Amino acid sequence: MTRAGLLARFLGGEVGIEHLEESIRDLEPRIHAWVDRRLESPAGEGPLRGVPYGAKDIIETAGYLTTYGSGLYANRMGETDAALIRMLRARGAVLMGKTQTTAFAYFDPAPTRNPRRLSRTPGGSSSGSAAAVAAGMVPFSIGTQTQGSIIRPASFCGVVGIKPSFGLLPTEGILPFAPTLDTAGFFTETALDLRLLWEALGHAVDAGSPSTYGMIEFWVDPEMQIVFRETIQALSHYGCKIKRFPSPPAFGILPEAIAAINSYEGARTHEQRFRDHGAAIGIKLAKLVEEGLAIPTELYENALGILYEARRQMADVFAEFPVILSAAAPGPAPRGLASTGDPRCNAPWTALSGPALTIPMPVQDSLPMGLQMAAAPGQDAMLIATACHCQALLNAG
Repeated sequence: MTRAGLLARFLGGEVGIEHLEESIRDLEPRIHAWVDRRLESPAGEGPLRGVPYGAKDIIETAGYLTTYGSGLYANRMGETDAALIRMLRARGAVLMGKTQTTAFAYFDPAPTRNPRRLSRTPGGSSSGSAAAVAAGMVPFSIGTQTQGSIIRPASFCGVVGIKPSFGLLPTEGILPFAPTLDTAGFFTETALDLRLLWEALGHAVDAGSPSTYGMIEFWVDPEMQIVFRETIQALSHYGCKIKRFPSPPAFGILPEAIAAINSYEGARTHEQRFRDHGAAIGIKLAKLVEEGLAIPTELYENALGILYEARRQMADVFAEFPVILSAAAPGPAPRGLASTGDPRCNAPWTALSGPALTIPMPVQDSLPMGLQMAAAPGQDAMLIATACHCQALLNAG
């Protein structure tokens, strides 16, 4: 039988604040998940009353450090609360603190280490949010995703991460990067925890799961390929009908379009900051700004056209295959902290604007690797129910 997740145990009274504080005291000196940690006082009644959570440090929070993962803003205190912070407070949740992010949510790494293997990256850009949940420091946390910044860290850290349908969660008060792609989401320990959180936020969750799943194999490392195929075989054994889906033409050229959109919009978001501070904003981000500012508007508009066409073509695919399965990352977490990993397995689903999530695959003694699940826009409830179903099947084996 699967052990209940931390959110379920907290809501059930099996663990309390003291348990979380002990985990933080024991593990934070090695993991570095937090920028500013201070438990706020409960301010609202609701289904999440008293449940602590972490918020990525690009999310504005009054009275807490909001530094964007950059030494340029090391002492900056938030002045207001982002809409998502207000939403959670209204349902009783209490902020435990701010979690580490890569600089301005790009690829210049945070100091956070992977709780599953301290010599590895937790992924990015939502580094601290994923690590805090994986280390048992909080029952859930907020992350954001522009390409793969929720799904990839969740895969590396062995937890559940969801990037909901575009616009479903408010992004007011969250530092933008590429507004066409930016999406807020969550990390939890299990899919059932995610379901509890989703319902607590007032969203329904379907009871059923699809009769037929689609599948796509991205180019991944051999280790991921083996685990992914074994997972597909296990789900098939338990009765899931899984077929390769026919990739429409626009889907095949979508990665190049996403790269252009991300660079064009990200460069303009951070242009003034780059002009003021140069490479001090982060070596990798500075390079993106320089290259992104050189992208002609015509090329950007063409990339948007490809994106819209891919969404149109994929609507027919999702009509036949309501959930599409793929690897959540090219492999396990890379060694060291210099790289936060490659988002190529995630970016297409972000761009298509529908929900995507990942659940841990059975890996025995190996490093964590995630199974990514994607659905059409607005199908978040169905996708979460399907994730619960699939995780239960995989854990039963």
